[in-house]
Amino acid sequence: MTGTLVFDPLLPIWLIATLGVLLGAGLVLALWRGLSGWGLRALAGTVVLAALMGPVYQQEDRQPLSDIVLMLEDDSASQSLGSRQDQTNRTADALAARLAERPNTELRRIPIPDGEDNSGTRAMTALSEALASEPQGRVAGIFLLSDGRVHDLDRAPALPAPLHLLQSGEDSDWDRRLILKNAPAFAILDEEITMTLRIEDMGATPVPPGSSADLAIAVDGAAPQNFTIPIGEDIDLPITLSHGGRNVLEFSTPGLDGELTDRNNRALVQINGVRDRLSVLLVSGAPHPGGRTWRNLLKSDSSVDLVHFTILRPPEKQDGIPVRELSLIAFPTRELFLEKIDDFDLIIFDRYKRRGILPAIYLENVRNYIEGGGAVLIAAGPDFASADSLFRSPLEAIVPAHPTARVVGQPFRPKVTDLGTRHPVTAGLDREHDGPWGHWLRQVEITGETGDVVMTGADDRALLVLDRVGEGRVALLASDHAWLWNRGYEGGGPQLELLRRLAHWMMKEPELEEEALWAEANGQTMRIIRRSLEAEVPPLTLTTPSGDMHELTLKEVSPGRFETLFDGPEIGLYRLANGDLDAVIGLGPAAPVEFERTIASNAELAPLIDSMQGGTAAMADGLPRLRDVREGRPAAGRGWLGLTPRDAYQTLSVTQTPLLPHWLVLALFASFMLLGWLREGRR
Repeated sequence: MTGTLVFDPLLPIWLIATLGVLLGAGLVLALWRGLSGWGLRALAGTVVLAALMGPVYQQEDRQPLSDIVLMLEDDSASQSLGSRQDQTNRTADALAARLAERPNTELRRIPIPDGEDNSGTRAMTALSEALASEPQGRVAGIFLLSDGRVHDLDRAPALPAPLHLLQSGEDSDWDRRLILKNAPAFAILDEEITMTLRIEDMGATPVPPGSSADLAIAVDGAAPQNFTIPIGEDIDLPITLSHGGRNVLEFSTPGLDGELTDRNNRALVQINGVRDRLSVLLVSGAPHPGGRTWRNLLKSDSSVDLVHFTILRPPEKQDGIPVRELSLIAFPTRELFLEKIDDFDLIIFDRYKRRGILPAIYLENVRNYIEGGGAVLIAAGPDFASADSLFRSPLEAIVPAHPTARVVGQPFRPKVTDLGTRHPVTAGLDREHDGPWGHWLRQVEITGETGDVVMTGADDRALLVLDRVGEGRVALLASDHAWLWNRGYEGGGPQLELLRRLAHWMMKEPELEEEALWAEANGQTMRIIRRSLEAEVPPLTLTTPSGDMHELTLKEVSPGRFETLFDGPEIGLYRLANGDLDAVIGLGPAAPVEFERTIASNAELAPLIDSMQGGTAAMADGLPRLRDVREGRPAAGRGWLGLTPRDAYQTLSVTQTPLLPHWLVLALFASFMLLGWLREGRR
């Protein structure tokens, strides 16, 4: 029970002060006039002023509250290094026992697990949440049991009490790590990129300065190439990607005896290889609406460099018009088809027929270009069925079908074949356009197809045939009426998507390969995708980073697309094999953030600890003494750490007793005034 004097003024303070001034003036006037009762009148006025202040004697029944101590225990991955976890457990138990011996003290033990998505040790987040659930007026101290490597200092809260770090680890700890300073997500094929790499020793390393370390570089899980580089120096590595799509590069240096961990001795980088610019040569045999469709499609693709020539007049036609009036530049046949043909990723012959413009030797070179890895698309019109057909040239050996010399002039709706529903060029085309497809009005009859027929036309005749020749690709579109879809004839159709896919398949874009195997990672879960023209695929073999092998069954989710899910038990490089195809994928970072800096240190936490005059103690030196300190005083010293007692309490009840009740004020005022009047009346 405690008692205090409190005031509850009945009037504003300024008004009471004004009344006090008036009372003082009245007393001065009474003294000046020599009134003998001025003292009694002063007492009467004082009683009134005191009553207006509302003096009250307040008594509180208080219950003392205990002090709260927060103990945050770091259970992140870096605490598993060396003997840190054992140190932390022993220190936590000893500190809990020490605090249990202190009177009026409660302990809150708060674990700090690994953060999600490789976010590291979220100690400040855990501390903020703990402080939010406790009355800060009762917190007497905060102990953080950790190696000092926290990754959310930007979320540090305002501290109501001293923060102390009990640091795990040993003075003799040392570690080697591999640092990859720049890792682009994309890189241009066949163009050199520079990656900066560094091997660094930290802590009490036994390796003398100026030493070297072995470095192994593996691409897509192949046999590594070995190098020797100096320790502690930045090394620029020129890297050139050889294929499009995902390229997995693994850098590693062997672990050494005595280092804390080898988890940070490797770096796994996944770079997507892209073409800088796709170069396309479009040769139109004559002006027609389909030529504009091809041109608009290719010009709208920012990744395509288009060279387009339209033959306005064949050599045999002599109408007296100067050549300079027919074109801005002459058709550079020799330059294009002999000297620079290999610079093109795709050549399109749109309604082209032999007119003596391209001699046989040029077309022979086109065939060699295809067999060496090039791509040719023939968009056939009636010219393909004539005696001047491009088929009747050195290209005959590589064209995937031959014309019958018949042109079908009846309307038809293009259809995707059963094989086409599985082929990436035509799979899902029906979803790219609302409503039925419009009719085409003309088709060249072809036969003897040697490739994949993915679309048919009138009377189920082959319309689009795709084939591989040597290292290259050839496509034959047996109609020149795709432009009708572009004009919206009878509702149109998915001509833009069809022609885009066709052109990019010809240019060997990885996402349009008929037989493909890849995986997509989401955390530690990978989605394995197999695309095939076959109705079934064999089971897939998966090899984990530790060498364990798993056989997985792939389920068809759409025509030609097979998938399965796999939860990776560990981080690192996984190898996939299915038939003749193989692929690799990395799950998680090869060196998680918890293992980037493994040497225990208080450098990052020092400003926060110093803000409340806390301290740092090494667990290896034993648990320091605990001492009570006043708020604002240093809370750490040699061999001791301080707690700030809060002396918090809970008020159970409050009673107030007026010191000047109304009846007493009235009696005193009347008495003093009467006595003053009587005294002055005896004069």
